[in-house]
Amino acid sequence: VRGILDGAAGPAAAASDGVDGRNRVPVLSRSREVTAMSLSRRVLLRGAGAATVTGALVATGMDPAAAVTRPTLRVGSRNQWVRKLQWRLYSHGYWLDRRYPGYFDTTTAQAVMAFQKMRGLTRDGICGPATWRALDSITRPVARTKSGSIIEVNKRRQVMIAVVNGRVAWVFNTSTGAPSTPTPVGRWRFQRAINGMDRSPLGTLWRPRYFYRGYAIHGSRSIPGYPASHGCARLHNKAIDFIWAHNLAPIGRQIWIY
Repeated sequence: VRGILDGAAGPAAAASDGVDGRNRVPVLSRSREVTAMSLSRRVLLRGAGAATVTGALVATGMDPAAAVTRPTLRVGSRNQWVRKLQWRLYSHGYWLDRRYPGYFDTTTAQAVMAFQKMRGLTRDGICGPATWRALDSITRPVARTKSGSIIEVNKRRQVMIAVVNGRVAWVFNTSTGAPSTPTPVGRWRFQRAINGMDRSPLGTLWRPRYFYRGYAIHGSRSIPGYPASHGCARLHNKAIDFIWAHNLAPIGRQIWIY
């Protein structure tokens, strides 16, 4: 009995990782595991503390809410929870720069905002209680197209989706045209691209890929949670760099805007 409690009452027995809902428990030797299973649903007392053993899952006498409390994360946060958040988003297609694991940079905020948009949450790029709860049931988003490779821009959700071979590869946060300068709705193909800064009637565009007249997807330093551009689809500068590097919007590829 003492052996079981020694193995279960330490830091390794933290109830949950708080992101994917999978419980983490200490690894018991086979003899201890059998003993723990045989004591299922019993309450063992050790001094003033208590631990309930159910199968191989050990829950200590701490406040259950404390075991699942997850901190609010924002730009500048740096801890293990940021790493969990980044993995959760990236593994389900929400693009962010993976070179800074555990650090909440601006690309992580973009991924959080894209997820918030897809789930109808407040679009602030901050991972608070509501966003954490939604992340517990995260799934890879679904695009309109079911085949081929295409770029989709969902104006209502304010996200850009890169579909590769019929599968959603990446979801990017975007900001399309403001109400006074709306992004046109329709289906086009990318016609030309400029690998650098381009000063156009619609503004200063970083590495734009044009699809209709002067309209393009391009990098920008400002991608808010609402339509704010002069008609283009804005992306984080690192996001458009990623699109260029992975050839996600080559000349001739279709772009659907709806």
